[in-house]
Amino acid sequence: MGSIKNLAKDTAIYGLSSIVGRFLNWCLVPLYTITFAAAEYGVVTFVYSIVALALLVLTYGMETGFFRFANHERWSDSTEVYSTTLISLGVTSTLFVALVWLFLKPITVWMECDGHPSYVMIMALCVALDAFLGIPFCYLRFRKRPMRFAVVKLVNIGLNIGLNLFFLLLCPWLAKVAPGAVDWFYDPDFGIGYIFLSNLIASVVNLVMMIPELRGFRWRFNAGLWREMIVYSAPLLVLGVAGIMNQTVDKILYPVLAPDPATAMQGLGIYGACYKIAIIMLMFIQAFRFAYEPFIFAQNKEGGAGKMQAYRDAMKYFVLFGLFIFLGVMFYIDIIKYFISPRYFAGLKVVPVIMAAELCFGIFFNLSLWYKLSDKTVWGMWFSLFGLAITLGMNALLVPRMGYMGCAWASLASYGSMMVASWLVGRVKHPIGYPLGRIGSYCLIAAVFYVAGMYCLTPVAWLNGIIRMFILAAFVLIILCREPLPLPARLRSFLRRS
Repeated sequence: MGSIKNLAKDTAIYGLSSIVGRFLNWCLVPLYTITFAAAEYGVVTFVYSIVALALLVLTYGMETGFFRFANHERWSDSTEVYSTTLISLGVTSTLFVALVWLFLKPITVWMECDGHPSYVMIMALCVALDAFLGIPFCYLRFRKRPMRFAVVKLVNIGLNIGLNLFFLLLCPWLAKVAPGAVDWFYDPDFGIGYIFLSNLIASVVNLVMMIPELRGFRWRFNAGLWREMIVYSAPLLVLGVAGIMNQTVDKILYPVLAPDPATAMQGLGIYGACYKIAIIMLMFIQAFRFAYEPFIFAQNKEGGAGKMQAYRDAMKYFVLFGLFIFLGVMFYIDIIKYFISPRYFAGLKVVPVIMAAELCFGIFFNLSLWYKLSDKTVWGMWFSLFGLAITLGMNALLVPRMGYMGCAWASLASYGSMMVASWLVGRVKHPIGYPLGRIGSYCLIAAVFYVAGMYCLTPVAWLNGIIRMFILAAFVLIILCREPLPLPARLRSFLRRS
């Protein structure tokens, strides 16, 4: 139980940067949806979908590879592993920027940024910097320095948000009341480009802040170690590319598959804005992931009879918190929806489907420990390719008929299938013995409460809010009564008597 407490503590600290940061970025969505037309925001959604894929390719599975080999019994010098990984990503990131510069014009047209090649170049630099900095952030996690990790991340996020507000709110106002103060650097026609520029400036500052993590050791490249890491990480690259495509390919393909090509970018903007509401589930999964990878490799290295129970408990508590987040968001969607402009409300129906899909993905990630610990990462590749095939097929089938709602259902089908496939193979290859009955009972309870809270309502809005609050509290009480959470003895006794 102590290891689970440590996992929970690290998840909470990493979550400070992930959850707070994503929440603050989430708060920019109203600004974007009010400032820009849906078609313009559709371009932002499209560009960032490409960026997410490019970032994954540029890290090519080396983050997980670093954790594996830094904890490997054959490579006792973690700084050598760290240095080798840094040099590898530094070289590939530089080559990426050079290639984008060389083929800038066709890439600009393809990414719907025709007339603004600077958009593409700015984001290419952002991707290269973020890919390289991913390894110093991994090193902080390896060294168990979550506070340093959180501080650097939060500075990056705060600066990014501040610059967005500066360029999108303050500068336009100054351009009207005191044009001489900003006309030497501010161009209103640059539009959504200021979103990308803010990202780049924040990434550069991040690089400066991470200089201490790039000093204090001897830079050296071990070719033998690098080859082993590539062999280990290559399947993770395919896994990651397939995984990120599962998250982004719907947005990349939507302009082609949309029922009405003339309004495709508008529909993509609505879908992208409403997708942001489901980001609360993504924040939780990201925070958990930051703490979970170091946790499972450390548990495996230490050994002991308790490690299997730790894995089971981690899965159970992950599902419990995920279900709580799902119910909380959906019960208060009538309030949360005002984080986007009313012009985008037509897409709110995608939110429960996307949140359920992301929960399935989180469970899939939790299940992935069996092939990572047994060095059978090729299975992760096959699962992700399987999911990608479902995503492509379902999008091609549903989007022309259902529009962006088809994207949401395709995501749920894909992640649900990956989750089931990983569990079926894992119970044979590396059985963990998850408490499926208990987890299943909580999912059933959450489903019943969801139906009750969303469809068994009164005509009075404020009364519905109270009813949902009691339903959510009942779900929490059921968990507290049944699970050994670290509560004071008197409170636990009271809950059990109740």
